Amino acid sequence: MRIRGRSRTTTYAWVALAATSVLALGACGDGDDGGDGGGTPGVPPSGQAQPGGSPGVELPSLSGEKVEVAAVWTGPEQENFTKVLKEFEKRTGAKVTFVPAQDPIVTFLGTKVAGGQPPDVALLPQVGALVSAVQNKWAQPVGPEAQAQLDKNYSKGWKDLGAVGGTQYGVYYKAANKSLVWYNTKAFEAAGAKVPKTWPEFIATADTLSASGVPAVSVAGADGWTLTDWFENVYLSQSGPDMYDKLAKHQIKWTDPSVGEALRTLASLFGRKDFLAGGQTGALATEFPKSVTQTFTGGDQPAAAMVFEGDFVAVNIAQTEAKIGEDAKVFPFPAVGAKAPVVSGGDVAVALKPSKGAQALLTFLASPDAAEIQAREGGFLSPNKSVRPEAYPNDIQREIAKSLIAAGDDFRFDMSDQAPASFGGTPGAGEWKVLQDFLKNPSDVAGTQARLEAEAAKAFGN
Repeated sequence: MRIRGRSRTTTYAWVALAATSVLALGACGDGDDGGDGGGTPGVPPSGQAQPGGSPGVELPSLSGEKVEVAAVWTGPEQENFTKVLKEFEKRTGAKVTFVPAQDPIVTFLGTKVAGGQPPDVALLPQVGALVSAVQNKWAQPVGPEAQAQLDKNYSKGWKDLGAVGGTQYGVYYKAANKSLVWYNTKAFEAAGAKVPKTWPEFIATADTLSASGVPAVSVAGADGWTLTDWFENVYLSQSGPDMYDKLAKHQIKWTDPSVGEALRTLASLFGRKDFLAGGQTGALATEFPKSVTQTFTGGDQPAAAMVFEGDFVAVNIAQTEAKIGEDAKVFPFPAVGAKAPVVSGGDVAVALKPSKGAQALLTFLASPDAAEIQAREGGFLSPNKSVRPEAYPNDIQREIAKSLIAAGDDFRFDMSDQAPASFGGTPGAGEWKVLQDFLKNPSDVAGTQARLEAEAAKAFGN
């Protein structure tokens, strides 16, 4: 579905995540595993009262009601979210069914709506998808109970992202810091590599690793969304937040010199076959989960020494024998310009049916009760400021969560997720496809810019 504009102005600001704090947390040990579902010290089991006798969020009885929830999550992410849904069932008596969705989710939901069978609630991974759902009159405004939880637990910036035309439609249940580089400590130690702070240092570290016989980076080129994240981090750091906002809204063209500069910076990494696990061909055949797991298997001779992506990488590391804080550590995306970038993303829950069950689930997802269940499993970050740090399973994830909450309204949202889905959220099309072609041939900067602009103009309608 083409989105021809925004019905409101969304506030996007700069995330200030201090490099020193993340480098410090990268050296931290894994305080407690917590990934086995056994709970975290100091955090009550799900369904029990909060410390001090607070009963948690109040939910209605939904005995006999059926609630369907759709999201694009798979694997461990889906499994961990299912634990949240099970708790909702326990508290309300409802029967909840998880419906796996496909990208682009707007197309998937459109088919369901046309068939008269929309899910009660959908979790949308793009701002543009929320706007489209509202414009198509699929979405229901949040009810007073969910709004009360939002007002209590969320900053204005996260509430604004879930609103369209001044009306609250969504609850941002899951957030992400998409400006982290995770690294295999054994591979670094074996190569004598140092943690970089700037892009030139990053390329020098890649050279050191490559010379040791281990490719520097595992790139998930088969999933185009990871390539948009690479571009956005480079662009935000190199050109700054004002230019980032303009490009996100297509107020400047993708043929702008600033875009070419960012692509040439990326080409200094993507253009080196020895830097990439499997070279460009291997990267284009690598999906995101594999990009992580192959970085943390093989001892000091993994398929690659580093993998770039958000805090949610921890979910996939948990599928290996690597221990976060020991075998797997993290550092901020290197500064290309004056400041290291931090790009945030998130999944927003929206009701697609005017049902009691849908509103009750939104209320639950807006509460710390729900978020703390999934936080304990790892690989999850909540924008809910009432979630206690001790709910997270290790020091690294606690510090990442604290940094997000401390930023308040001071953050920038993922650029491709702000765009119409046909440009920024469709596999094999738009920005995803053009950047995959660029990974295959990083020397074609001008051609890449021209194709990006053609796709953006078509999607934005200008």
